[in-house]
Amino acid sequence: MNRTHARADGHDVRTDVRVDVLVVGAGPAGLALATRLAEAGAGRVEVLDREQHAGGMPRHLHHGGFGRPPRPWLHGPAYAERAVRAAVAAGAAVRTGVTATGWAGPLTLETTSPAGLERITARAVVLATGARERPRSARLVPGTRPQGVLTTGELLRSVHEHGLPVGRRAVVVGAEPVARHAAAVLRGAGTDVVAMITEAPRAAAVPGVPLLTETTAGELRGHGRPTGLVIHHRDGRTGLLTCDTVVFTGDWIPDHELARRGGVPLDPGTRGPRVDASFRTPAPGVFAVGNALHGIERAATAAGEGAAAAAPVLAHLAGAPWPEPGPPLEVRAPLLWVTPNRLTDTAGRPLLLRPAETVTALVVTVTQDGRPLWRRRLPGPASPSRSLRLPPHWTARVDRTGGPVVLALG
Repeated sequence: MNRTHARADGHDVRTDVRVDVLVVGAGPAGLALATRLAEAGAGRVEVLDREQHAGGMPRHLHHGGFGRPPRPWLHGPAYAERAVRAAVAAGAAVRTGVTATGWAGPLTLETTSPAGLERITARAVVLATGARERPRSARLVPGTRPQGVLTTGELLRSVHEHGLPVGRRAVVVGAEPVARHAAAVLRGAGTDVVAMITEAPRAAAVPGVPLLTETTAGELRGHGRPTGLVIHHRDGRTGLLTCDTVVFTGDWIPDHELARRGGVPLDPGTRGPRVDASFRTPAPGVFAVGNALHGIERAATAAGEGAAAAAPVLAHLAGAPWPEPGPPLEVRAPLLWVTPNRLTDTAGRPLLLRPAETVTALVVTVTQDGRPLWRRRLPGPASPSRSLRLPPHWTARVDRTGGPVVLALG
């Protein structure tokens, strides 16, 4: 690693750094990739994370079920700690409290930390920035901005990291798995969950918590702290749930701000960087892995993608040419997105396919320029909170010079 110092604006001193691989994000995907690369002798592998502690979202998830058999299941913090230890033991440099603020070149990032400004140039940049929940404002729920209105991530940090009191009566907006976990955290903190609401016609309930289906969040009532949430039922009825806390769950989107600032093209379905089956974006030398690609997936899925990206990153470091963009993969409603979402080579891992709504007719068809490539009935039903996995063998039949590859149900 080379470090030089330069004046950034006549007042601040900027440090110029050169590394072999720069991974932005120290969650399951970024740490798994850094571990594999360091073990393979990829040179200087540096991982940045803006949080004060590495490990990503699992640090805040105190339930079990993390990892893959045959290893024992771990609680989230233990899983995160194990991933950090593995990366450091392999020789990767994991730096926390460092925020990537923008790009100074195709493979150069500008960062800031309490230590000052840095400009880091790498031979390969990997975006492993994870996903975030859209806040209440982005969901167009009107009202004031009182305390006690949280996303799941904010709830977990408040309870598990800071030990703060939450409230006495809470409404959870959402009914996907993360919403049920939020309800469990609230109840463990001594908060009464008065209801979970969801637009879906059906959902799994939490024992002891009323579940209101086909229901949307309306206006927040209260100043300083919520006093209630107006709800709207699909049949036109309205109601008011008395509460002092509202937790908006789910509605995950990739944290794509850094990619967008660097001009890395985004996929309109996933809203994450476009990638091929080797996790290469259209920007030469820039890769993307994990939930930066597709919103929320299990930690094991994200870590698996990070580990799988090591081989193409190593090939790039060895001088493999960056391929021309292949045909895009597109979906038709009610499907929401597919990843990878372009094909420059044959996929070696399952493709992830997500529906926008619960569907039971799961006959997936794949065509290109009207030519059928693959058709199969998959076990169902499928929901917006869980991805389908498509076998990759049919990607060998894609014409790399042809038109879009279309995935549909039918």
